[in-house]
Order: sequence, then structure tokens, then C-alpha cells
Amino acid sequence: MSNQPNTVHFPDMQRLVTRLRDDLNNHFFVLLYAYNGTGKTRISMAFKEYAKTRKKNPGSDTLYFNAFTEDLFSWDNDLANDTERVLKINASSNFFNGFKELALEEKIFAYLERYAEFDFRIDYDEFKVIFSKTIKNPNYTPGSEEPETILQDHIKVSRGEENIFIWCVFLSICELVIENSEAYEWVQFVYIDDPISSLDDNNSIAVASDLAQLLKKGKDRIKTIISSHHALFFNVMYNELKQLKCKRYFLHKDGLNGHTLRPTEDTPFFHHVAILSELKKVRDSGNISTYHFNMLRSTLEKTATFFGLDDFSKCIHGIEDDVLYSRALNLLSHGKYSIYEPVEMGQDSKELFIKILDAFLGKYKFELPELLIEQTTNASQE
Repeated sequence: MSNQPNTVHFPDMQRLVTRLRDDLNNHFFVLLYAYNGTGKTRISMAFKEYAKTRKKNPGSDTLYFNAFTEDLFSWDNDLANDTERVLKINASSNFFNGFKELALEEKIFAYLERYAEFDFRIDYDEFKVIFSKTIKNPNYTPGSEEPETILQDHIKVSRGEENIFIWCVFLSICELVIENSEAYEWVQFVYIDDPISSLDDNNSIAVASDLAQLLKKGKDRIKTIISSHHALFFNVMYNELKQLKCKRYFLHKDGLNGHTLRPTEDTPFFHHVAILSELKKVRDSGNISTYHFNMLRSTLEKTATFFGLDDFSKCIHGIEDDVLYSRALNLLSHGKYSIYEPVEMGQDSKELFIKILDAFLGKYKFELPELLIEQTTNASQE
């Protein structure tokens, strides 16, 4: 039996979704923190599909934002002429119910102007978006009749700009839901998974704050789940919503199809403590991949910042071979190591990783949550 009695194991996604929906019977919000690769997107889709397969009143009840939402938009780059670039909209999706009739430009732009410096217009007849931006006129000279700036039309925005535009569309639709628009009266739940993958920290805070204000305004109309791997975004949402009826969990993958939920209400949420728990278990298992050095360095940097140190290597200063450790950590953590294509370390690197981690844990006494232990309490027995 686990020494973390509040940690509950779910052997399959269906039972996890049932638990999340049960939580929303008594709460306005559920926040899930989880690493990439945990299956957050699949969980959001399983939550959506649940309503379609239930025996009583089957149908759609969830407006979602995840990786699939971005797929509702696609670029036509006008390869023949390279001039009329547009972002096409999949008009057949329920996501765009009433989109044409409700003319959302004003709502969308009210959000977009906070994060971006480009403009747009929507062609509702062909369901496409045309982007434009004001640029410096290359033909302008002081005293000439040429304008100093010109409007560049049919531009292709960056991937990050495209993502923030789609996010602003989503926020505008959420407003319609909250306003009880007939086109979205079917929405009972909103499920948001990682909306800020392409944003810097400043915009991440702005997005989280704007989202929190909108959701608080609509808490009596819709129930919301938010999942994220982004610690800053999660913490802002946590602080904004914690005074309301809000459940907060650390979500972890447990085996092939299982997951565990560990409540975070009782203690402050520390992202680096959760990572350290993960790294300790990786160390014990011996299955150490190159990207684990990236995770370790990130934790050392956050700890150094917390203590006001000017470099993360100071966190292991004073231990045997600290210069060697610091150099090795710099070398290994700056590689392009992907969590999706993990490469196992050589034995020498594993030993070095273990020495650094043990030295750090020996110097800073963190109480680590047991996130990966076997949990015999089944969700159905709770």
C-alpha cells in the first residue's frame, strides 16, 4: 500500500475520465500538471468522446483546445504565385458553430492586440483568414510623397503567431459560450490542454491571467479542465483559481495505459520537486536517458535562482570534483536531446549523472513525493 494515500491509480483512461467528470460535479475547475509524453492530449479527447458514448443523452458536451484544434486550420501558401497566402478554416467542425453568423473579428482582435502586432480579416464565404501587417515603406525618404509605412497583405505569420491567433479564436468562442449563445448551448465543459507551447514567459503570464479572468466570469455556465506541462502557466492558473472550487492534481503516466492522480492542495506546488522525484526514480531504475541531464540542469538552475546564486554550478560547489561535474553538466545538458526519442546514456555518463544527483539531494534536503510507487487502491474502490 502506498504511503501517499491520496494518490489514486487508474488502470485505464476511461476510469480516469470518469473521475475527472465526477470532480467537476462539485468543482468549477480541475488543474492537471503533467510532463510531455504523459498522454494529456489523448486524455482530453477521451473526455470529449465520453459524452458521445454514454447510454443516457449521448452527444457532444465539450469544447476543447489541444493539438487537434490547430489542425482545424491549414495554410494555402499559393505555391503558384506566392502572393495570396491564407489560413483556411475547417467549417465542418462543431468548433465553428455559428462562426459566420456571429462575426467574431471584434472579439478576436480584442485579445490578439495584447499579444501580437499583425492584423487579420475573415472571409466568411470561403472560410479563410487573411493576415496583414504594417511595415516600413522601403521607398520612403524624408520629404518624398511616399508614405512612411505601408500595409503588407496576405502575409504568412510565424508558427507562434498562428498559434496565438488560434488561441484568441478559442477565447472568443468561450465568450460566446459564457454569453449563452444559441450556437454553443451544447457546451457544458471546456477542456484546455497546453495552450502556450510557442510563447515566451511574459506572454505565458498574460495568457494565463486573461484565461483565468474569463473562466472566473463564466464559472456558473461552464466547468473547465486545464492540463499543462508548463510550470509557470500552471502556477499562474493555480494562484488565480485556488480561492474557488478548484481541484489540482499532479498527473503521471503509470505503465502502458494507466495513470495516477496526486492532489497538490495540501502542500505548495513546486515543479522542481516533482522533477527531482522523477529523476530519483530514474536513477534507481538505471534507465537514464540523455534528456534527463536537461531535466537535472533545469532543476539546478531553478534552485540557484531561488537561493540568489549566480550560476547553477554553485548548487554543487564544495563537493568532490565539482568542476568536473559542472563541465560535464554543461556539455551534456546543451545537446538536442528529445524526450520523444530518448537515447540511453553510456555507463560513464550514467555514473556521472548519479553522482551529481546524489550530491545535490545530499546538500538540499527536499521531501520528494512518491509519484511512481505501486498503488493498490483502485479508482473504482475509492
